[in-house]
Amino acid sequence: MSTKTYNPRLADKYKNDVVPALVKKFGYDTVMQAPKLEKICLNRGVNGAVSDKKLIDIAIEELTTITGQKAVATNSKKDISNFKLRKNMPIGARVTLRGEKMYEFLDRLISVALPRVRDFKGINEKAFDGRGNYTLGVTEQIIFPEIDIDKVNRITGLDITFVTTAQTDEEAYELLKELGMPFRNAKNNNNN
Repeated sequence: MSTKTYNPRLADKYKNDVVPALVKKFGYDTVMQAPKLEKICLNRGVNGAVSDKKLIDIAIEELTTITGQKAVATNSKKDISNFKLRKNMPIGARVTLRGEKMYEFLDRLISVALPRVRDFKGINEKAFDGRGNYTLGVTEQIIFPEIDIDKVNRITGLDITFVTTAQTDEEAYELLKELGMPFRNAKNNNNN
């Protein structure tokens, strides 16, 4: 009896196409030097969570639906009297994806969610942090097909951070581009 293990499409693409391309471009001595995607973190601050506790539950539920993994509430770190904020009050939601779920989410983001953005011309390639990580801001959660638009009472955004093992932004850019991230190239925009 053979047990066939499931591999996400992008995980196979990374192993078979992306690693050889990165080794060729950057001249690594071994394939182990090629940068890889470590995790994807989704984070969402909830406006009005101080006065309405149900908003946090909605945010957690939506992030859980989008990712397929249970999201958790994020708490405030300090008191801010002007905002009526106390320490350890829930003010947002987050979830961290690794392994299979990370590749599945990235695949859905690239092939389904991002093309649903209105007037989409590609994502900004200038949002790297200097250490090989990339953060993408999504303004509307309804671009994800898992969200039922009829049940949404408020359009909110979220941040998606791609944490890589790359040492430089250039390596991380090439890694994400090879995985299929639709960057809008500055070179292509000048030609139009």
